[in-house]
Amino acid sequence: MSTTASKRQIKTVGMKVKEADKELYKIDKKIDKLVRKIELLRYINPINLEEQKRLFFESKFQRDPEFKYPEADFDKFKIHRKFFGQRLEEISDERIRSLYEDIVYYYSGVVRCIETIGEGKNFYYNSLHVFGTPTEQDVENAKFILHFEEEDSHSEKFIPKYDTAAARDVFATFGKNYDFDFNIEDSETMSAIAMVLNSKQSLVLNSNHKYSENELAILTNHEIGVHMVTTMNGVSHDLKIFSHGFPNNVETQEGLAVFSEYMSGNLTVRRLKELAYRVIAVDSLAKGYTFSRTFRLLTNVYDLDKERAFYITARVHRGGGFTKDYLYLTGLVKIVDMYRKKDDFSPLLSGKVTLEYLDHIQYLMELGYAKPSIHITDSFAANKNTNPTIDFILNNLK
Repeated sequence: MSTTASKRQIKTVGMKVKEADKELYKIDKKIDKLVRKIELLRYINPINLEEQKRLFFESKFQRDPEFKYPEADFDKFKIHRKFFGQRLEEISDERIRSLYEDIVYYYSGVVRCIETIGEGKNFYYNSLHVFGTPTEQDVENAKFILHFEEEDSHSEKFIPKYDTAAARDVFATFGKNYDFDFNIEDSETMSAIAMVLNSKQSLVLNSNHKYSENELAILTNHEIGVHMVTTMNGVSHDLKIFSHGFPNNVETQEGLAVFSEYMSGNLTVRRLKELAYRVIAVDSLAKGYTFSRTFRLLTNVYDLDKERAFYITARVHRGGGFTKDYLYLTGLVKIVDMYRKKDDFSPLLSGKVTLEYLDHIQYLMELGYAKPSIHITDSFAANKNTNPTIDFILNNLK
């Protein structure tokens, strides 16, 4: 082949690659625009949580709450059509095309969750499809944790004494450890005590909650140290998939976040037991338990106090049966396993990504579609845990 012909062939291949890039970014941008409308946590939190809590307690724990939810502000059928209308065949790289097929199926499942919130079993089965349910081993891990005595709740660090304004200052100060800015908002209608809204790059605090010193230490490392870090790393990529999230990213993201609590020296038996109670509560959904029966399971069988039992039960039964909460513990088990193997965590901080897609992340980086993490979780630099009981528990989870 002549030099001229060879150059012409290279130029043609280069043009095809650029065209392929163009189609990939076009599809990625369209999917991102759709995903921004369907952040599940915007719709799953009951707007009448505290009112229903009062009525539930007044009924002596017999009357199941009747939760109300925010209305979805998008056309659900139309968004399904747009997801499946993406011309994925235009993505020439087979491996990347397969990844985007998984993304479309995953987010279509999330839309089905949103459109059935409050519809009992309909929502539960859709949640099951997206998030799964605990295995027997997961339940055994939870029961193992519950055998341990938790710390004295009257200890100074566990006493609730910080209102939302004080908590806001703590989060803002902690955030200065990182080279990014974020918003802090309050909400009266959330079952979590704090959470990051990825699409708004905001930290939302529960204005009905008083925070303890330990909770603030946990939440700063969990919400800012991981969730906000992965949010900000995600927006640094040209491909928006790193920002809106890989399929099934909850388990990996929550596992990293709880691991950050451990590495910063703030993970307690009390906190681990909270995650274990969530697994037990989610497992009760598979057994067909009602709200009040799950509540009684936690209080009567596992001796959990009524306040904590209500909020854990509410987290799990909201919508009709939200199975997501068991993933905190299963995610932690997987991240601890990586830590034992001395694996590099930084690719998992590159955005809202998933451990199961680690090879895809590295592949995208090799091709120049993604970049290494800009922000790294501070607590991962050194293990500050000094509690041997915590180490024993984590080393014996399977």
